Amino acid sequence: MTPKLPINIDDLLHHRTVESERIEYKEGWNPESILHTLCAFANDFHNLGGGYVLVGVAEENGQPQLPPAGLLPEQIDVIQKELLNLGHSAIAPHYHPLTATYEIQGKTILVLWAPGGETRPYKAKTSLGKKSDWAYYLRKHTSTVKASGRDERELLSLAATVPFDDRYRQTADLSDLSPYLMRDFLHDIGSELAAEARELDIETLGRRMNVVGGPSEMAFPKNVGLLFFNEHPEQFFPATQIDVVYFPDGAGGDHFEEKVFKGPLGRITRSALDYINRNYLKEGVTKHADRPEAERFWNFPLVAIEEAVVNAVYHRSYEIREPIEIRIDGQELVVLSFPGPDRSIRLQDLQAGKAVSRRYRNRRIGEFLKELDLTEGRSTGVPKILRVMKANGSPEPVFETDDERSYFLIRLPVHEGFAVDKEAVTEVTPEVTPEVTPEVTPEILRLLKSFEGEVGRAELMAALGLQDEKHFREYYQQIAMKQGLIEMTVPDKPRSRLQKYRLTALGQQVLATKDTHE
Repeated sequence: MTPKLPINIDDLLHHRTVESERIEYKEGWNPESILHTLCAFANDFHNLGGGYVLVGVAEENGQPQLPPAGLLPEQIDVIQKELLNLGHSAIAPHYHPLTATYEIQGKTILVLWAPGGETRPYKAKTSLGKKSDWAYYLRKHTSTVKASGRDERELLSLAATVPFDDRYRQTADLSDLSPYLMRDFLHDIGSELAAEARELDIETLGRRMNVVGGPSEMAFPKNVGLLFFNEHPEQFFPATQIDVVYFPDGAGGDHFEEKVFKGPLGRITRSALDYINRNYLKEGVTKHADRPEAERFWNFPLVAIEEAVVNAVYHRSYEIREPIEIRIDGQELVVLSFPGPDRSIRLQDLQAGKAVSRRYRNRRIGEFLKELDLTEGRSTGVPKILRVMKANGSPEPVFETDDERSYFLIRLPVHEGFAVDKEAVTEVTPEVTPEVTPEVTPEILRLLKSFEGEVGRAELMAALGLQDEKHFREYYQQIAMKQGLIEMTVPDKPRSRLQKYRLTALGQQVLATKDTHE
C-alpha cells in the first residue's frame, strides 16, 4: 500500500473541504487526459492550491458514482510507474504528484494529489505520440483547458511567483516544525495518515503534508508549515496574532479589556472565537402580546463572527507586521486586517455579496482552514455573513477598505434589541454650546496648549516635560479624551504605531476661552 495523504478521504469524495473545481474523477487510467489535468493543477492559475485526481471513480454531472469502479492492484503498480515516467518526459519543468490508495466500499482507488507547483508555468505534451506539440493547461471551473491569449500571457507572468505561504523559509530548519502539532492536525481532520505519522521522521511527514520542500540534502519548512505547526510562529512572522479588545464605555472611553492570542494559526483562530463566544455574546428574548412565540436573537451572531475572523486569518498578509484586531463595544463588532482585498474586487460587489477573487494571496492557509472546518470554501464568507446577519434580524454588515486597499474592515452592527437608546443618550448628553464647557484642570489646559495640529504621544510628553508614560496617560490623555477635548486620529486602532491626537471642536472652544480657566 502507498502512504496516505493529509486529507479526509470521505470529505474529499463529497466536496466537503475541497471545491469541485479542484477535483477530477476518472473511472479508469487515461494518461493523456490526466497528464493535462496534472499540468493545470500544477499551474494553479488562481492560487487555490492545486487539486486531486481520483482514479477508479466514475462521475455523473460532477458527482462521484459510488460504489466506485475501483482498480486492480496490478493496475495501480502500472499507473504509478507510468506517472513517474510522464513526470520526467511529458511535463516541463519536471512535476510529480503525491499518490495514495484508499479502500472505498470494498474497492481500491488511487488518489493523485497535485499541489500548486513551485516552478510554474508548466507545460505538457498535447498528445503522447512520438511527435507532439507542447501547451500550457489551466482549470476553468471543473474542466481542464488549453491556455490561450490573455490567460496564457497572465500565466507566463506568474513565472517564479509562488504565494507567500507556499514558499520555503530558509531562516528556519525542520526542527522548527512540531511533529506533535502535525499529528494533532491529522487526528483532528480524520486523516488516515495519522495512523502512520508517529513512525515517520519529520522530513517524510512534512513532505507528505507538503509543508517541507527542497532537495533532501537541503530541505526547508514552508511558511505555511511554520504558521500552523510551530508553537511560536510570531518569531518568524512578527505580529502573527489576534488581538481582541473590548470597550465597555465605547471606543472613545478610557477603559478597555485586551486579550492577545499568539501561537499556531488554527489554535489561535479557535481560541479567539471561543473567547468571544464565552465573554461577549448574549442572547436576547422579546415577548409579544399578540402571539405566544418569543423572538430570540443574538447581539452578534457567532457564525458571522467566525466567517469575518477566518476571512482575516485566510487573506491577511503575513509579511505585514500588523495583527488582526477584533474590537467590540456596545454598538458593533469590528474585524480589521491588512491589507485589503484585491483591486479586481469592486467594493459594491463585496457589499452585495457578489465579489469573487480572481487570485488568492494564500493558497495553502485556506486548505488547512478548510480541513479544520473553519471555512467552507472560496468566496462564501461574505455572502454567509450577509445571510446570517439578516436571519438574526441584525442591521446589514459593512465592508470597508481604501483606494490603496491597504486594509480591510468588517463591521457587524449590534442587534437593535441590544443597542443603546440613542434618544436617551441625547437627553443625558446635551449638545455642547459655547456656554456649556467642561471644567478643566491646569494640567489639561497645559495639554491643550501643547497641540499644533496632529501630535504624537511622545511629542506631547516632551512638550509637557513628562517622562512617565503612565502618569501622562492617567492624568492627561485619558481625562482629556473622556471630557471630549481631544481625539485619536486612528480611533479604530487605539494601539497603532501611527496613532496621533488632535483637538476636538470642544477642545478648540475651551482653548479659545482659556482666560476663564486660568
